[in-house]
Amino acid sequence: MSLRSPVSLAAAALAATALSGCAYLDRLATIGNTPKLTAVDNPTAAKGYKPVNMPMPEPLPATYNPNSLWRNGSRAFFKDQRAHQIGDILTIKVNISDNAQFANETQRSRQNKEDSGIDNLFGLKKVPLVSTPVPGRLLTADSTASSDGKGSVNRTEALKTNVAAVVTQLLPNGNLVIEGKQEVRVNFELRELIVAGIVRPEDIENDNTLDSTKIAQARIAYGGRGQITDVQQPRWGQQISDVILPF
Repeated sequence: MSLRSPVSLAAAALAATALSGCAYLDRLATIGNTPKLTAVDNPTAAKGYKPVNMPMPEPLPATYNPNSLWRNGSRAFFKDQRAHQIGDILTIKVNISDNAQFANETQRSRQNKEDSGIDNLFGLKKVPLVSTPVPGRLLTADSTASSDGKGSVNRTEALKTNVAAVVTQLLPNGNLVIEGKQEVRVNFELRELIVAGIVRPEDIENDNTLDSTKIAQARIAYGGRGQITDVQQPRWGQQISDVILPF
């Protein structure tokens, strides 16, 4: 692993300091004021938004049987009020209960010993011509290796709430791309919940609600900003030192 040059580290520190300084100026300007709510806007017009492109089957043309109201490929006979097109709203029931416990241990041990010798050389006790005794041991080697590794994970997470989402895209196979955002401000703390992903119209319940476990490519974020969040974060100087210091 190679360390960055002092010049690049200094440049990164200066850039981070400048960005942090701008953020601190914004925070200084809002001292004594509550956090501002984000303006309601079109999520598809946001910077960096990219439409979802998923593998899709070939589209089938809609055909009707003679003297029949049924359309081939239709998902239901009667029309309902569940979300099914761009701009429709449905309620996402966010219910996350994650509990994971892992514990493992690996032990390995090896011990080798090599020992070889010679008592005589073709029946002679001494080496010919030099008349030196035959060596009793030619090679002696010992090696010992052992390792012991342990690891454990104990994680518990729970989140239960509801958020309304908007259908932002209709995929060729009928699946819906949704995105929902909710902001709640209590005193000087603002909580934000974001839900996005792909859902099947068949999974939407009769009351126009959907469980978050049925969202494909789900993106669920829950956090906030405000005085409490600021106190929980380390100072920007400490964050910079954690990045650039190699020890």
